[in-house]
Order: sequence, then structure tokens, then C-alpha cells
Amino acid sequence: MKKTYLSGAVALTLASSLLFSSCIGSFSLTNKLLSWNQHVGNKFVNELVFFAFWILPVYEVSALADILVLNSIEFWSGSNPMAKGTKVIEGNDGRYLVECDGKGYNIKSENDGSIVRLDFDADVQTWSVTVDGNTMPLMTFVDDTHVQLPCTDGSTMTVELSNAGLLAYRQMAGEALFASR
Repeated sequence: MKKTYLSGAVALTLASSLLFSSCIGSFSLTNKLLSWNQHVGNKFVNELVFFAFWILPVYEVSALADILVLNSIEFWSGSNPMAKGTKVIEGNDGRYLVECDGKGYNIKSENDGSIVRLDFDADVQTWSVTVDGNTMPLMTFVDDTHVQLPCTDGSTMTVELSNAGLLAYRQMAGEALFASR
């Protein structure tokens, strides 16, 4: 009986490793739950809520839902159903409503009602921005450490994803802005 149980467990483990491999997923539901918990109150309240959610199987249920349902949907469809929603961002110059539809972001200024759309094209690894119906590429990933960014003269500049690369791009943009005045 024990040998049959052990053989069954090994077979089940091997079968599940084949079924659940190569897609880790973003675990959006669990991450949203953890993020919510971080903003409940001070660190002591957060810790109490954290332990309560482990004792009541809230985290376990959210992780299981992510593993079995949401990450599978994300793998097969290419978009995460939990990524959708609207958030309010308080900026130095006003409030913005950021709406995610699973494919991109609509950013609406509550000051003047202007809307900016950000979209990611996975085929060419490019983020583009749309303002007043005009779309232009914003950033293209070249590799893991470099992106291509637009310059003021219409050309593009390859920038290293580091402090030095960001500083060089800011300097170039600042000089171009200063020269245009």
C-alpha cells in the first residue's frame, strides 16, 4: 500500500511539473492583496493583518486562484485580468486617473481633462504614447540593459539602463531644450 502511494505521489508530481512549467505568472491577485495590506495602517497593524490572513486562508486562497486560474488566463491570452482597474495618482501639479485595461494605460488629468494613452507592443518591444490622436514611440527595449529613446531632432538615442545612461539622456534633452529657447 505504501509503495503504491509513493509511486502515485511521484507520478502526480512529475505530471504537475509538466503541466505547470514555463509560466510563473505575475500573481496579480496575491500582490494586490499584499499591497493593500501594506497600506492598512502602521507596521503593527499591517503585521496583525498579515498573520490573520495566514491563519484564515486568505493568502492561500488568493495564491491558489492565481496559480490555477489567473496565471493560466495570463499565459494563454497574454493579458492579466487582474491588471485592469483605475487608480488615482496625486502629482505635484494635480490629480490623475490612471486606468489599465490590460493592454495599456489611459492617464487623465483632473486639472484640464487631457488624456494620454500608453500602449506596449510586445512584438517590437515598444511603449508608445498617444496624445490628441497622434501616436509616437516612447521607448523601445534593445536588450536587457539598453533602450532606444526619442531625441528632440526626431532621431533616437540608445541609452543604458543605469544612472549614467539616464544622466546622459537628461543632459542631451536639457541642452536641446535650452538651445530651442
